[in-house]
Amino acid sequence: MNISHQMLQSPRTLPVMKRQRPATTSPVLTNKPCTPSTPPIPKVTPKTHQSKNPTSITSSIKKAKRRLTPTFNDPKSKETLPPTAEAPRTSLKWETLNLGRSELFLPLTFPTGQTFRWKQTGPSQYTGVVKSHLFSLKQLDDGNGDVAYFLHRTTTGEADARAALLDYLNMGISLGDMWASFSASDTRFADLAPHLGGARVLRQDPVECLFQFLCSSNNNIGRITRMVDFISSLGSYLGTVEGFDFHEFPSLERLSLVSEAELREAGFGYRAKYIVGTVKALQSKPGGGTEWLSSLRELDLDEVVDALSTLPGIGPKVAACIALFSLDQHHAIPVDTHVWQIATRYLIPELAGARLTPKLCGRVAEAFVSKFGKYAGWAQTLLFIAELPSQKAFLPSGCLSAKEIKAAKGDGDAEADS
Repeated sequence: MNISHQMLQSPRTLPVMKRQRPATTSPVLTNKPCTPSTPPIPKVTPKTHQSKNPTSITSSIKKAKRRLTPTFNDPKSKETLPPTAEAPRTSLKWETLNLGRSELFLPLTFPTGQTFRWKQTGPSQYTGVVKSHLFSLKQLDDGNGDVAYFLHRTTTGEADARAALLDYLNMGISLGDMWASFSASDTRFADLAPHLGGARVLRQDPVECLFQFLCSSNNNIGRITRMVDFISSLGSYLGTVEGFDFHEFPSLERLSLVSEAELREAGFGYRAKYIVGTVKALQSKPGGGTEWLSSLRELDLDEVVDALSTLPGIGPKVAACIALFSLDQHHAIPVDTHVWQIATRYLIPELAGARLTPKLCGRVAEAFVSKFGKYAGWAQTLLFIAELPSQKAFLPSGCLSAKEIKAAKGDGDAEADS
């Protein structure tokens, strides 16, 4: 979908916006084989149908908890719950998305804090699960930086898997037009855009996204990832790629079999009660929690935040993350201390030095929407990525302060926006 300058015209006040789905047109997929080496085929062992006996979950957690202790010593330990059905065979070749680096750059999309389910399985290659489909994606060295995908396994078929991938990548939205409009309205964005192109906001499954961000409270990306790995391991096993095991995200029914005590023993701390409480709250929703969460895509942002905030452990910031990364609320602004610093440095410098309060969180969100319009959440995501130590290597020294240049040379685990 082309986004005109008029559509992104910056309002002066924070509007209440009805979610607008982009046009359904998708990039044309070709069947032309691509150049990267074929990754290892998942080692999938035929298994029986999953047991409905709750004790099987308890037993599995006791086996899996060794990799999610408070120190997280063994992140690759495997929880092997059986798949729900045998998957059809897939073609053993890469397929291009006909999508250049400026529209999708994998290192600025997957490892930047909006999802914690993808693993780097090779140079410029990431592997993860979309619904019940196991994919590897690779940035090609073909001059255009095209992205190719390799479908390891699907439980429903290749056409359905491709459609699910395009939806997950939010491919109905053009970054080129959006970036041009943002750059015209903001000098900081204009400085960053040529170096951080392809930083795309994903359209994740709402249940999966919600539980990932329940793990993110006061946490860092490495530890969040290990917690999410533990939860994911309760889902149906799809395959192994480069030593990493991949699972379909567990259903609410499956999650309901895990107790707070088991999660605490596995190292979740106080987050354990929020996960258990949220599972129960979602299951009590009319039509079930999955349907209820998906229905929030049709509401205005303030209604979405209010609805999500009724769930245990979810406040305005976590609700805004879920809204932006899974519920089509493209102008949602997750405000934390990192985003506050960005805002006071570039958008509202008159508030620099003030203490962040709930009222000022509203001022920050208003400032972003006033500057960037209905896709302000996408602009905020790029500005946030530019502050991550792991991503500063993509920026020339002219885009960094002396303090930032020094920090970029150091090591450390980036903090999630918490």
